[in-house]
Amino acid sequence: VQLQASGGGLVQSGGSLTLSCAISGFRNADLDDYTMGWFRQAPGKEREFVAGISWRGGSTYYADSVKGRFTISRDNAKNTVYLQMNSLKPEDTAVYHCAARSSIVVVTSTGRYDYWGQGTQVTVSS
Repeated sequence: VQLQASGGGLVQSGGSLTLSCAISGFRNADLDDYTMGWFRQAPGKEREFVAGISWRGGSTYYADSVKGRFTISRDNAKNTVYLQMNSLKPEDTAVYHCAARSSIVVVTSTGRYDYWGQGTQVTVSS
């Protein structure tokens, strides 16, 4: 199982970025029993939950800090999860990671996710 995150970069405050997480090693039917999450880790801080989506039903959940600005979505045909980030702020600067959990319930705890991808850096300048 591999999760490959991409799409990070440098953007000005108020700008937008879309992150992608390509999922491989799952059978399409297996993904129905998983949830996908985006987490981020800023320098000197703990990794924190950003957004999650249940693959089967598409239910979503967001951290309060990004609600209304970020949107998580999935593409079943491409086995890819996206994180559309709008109205970016300097405090959104972090390394963003995608993760998969063997459950249909979205949770926010990092310890409850089974698979992790490498991170992609997002830097928001003021």
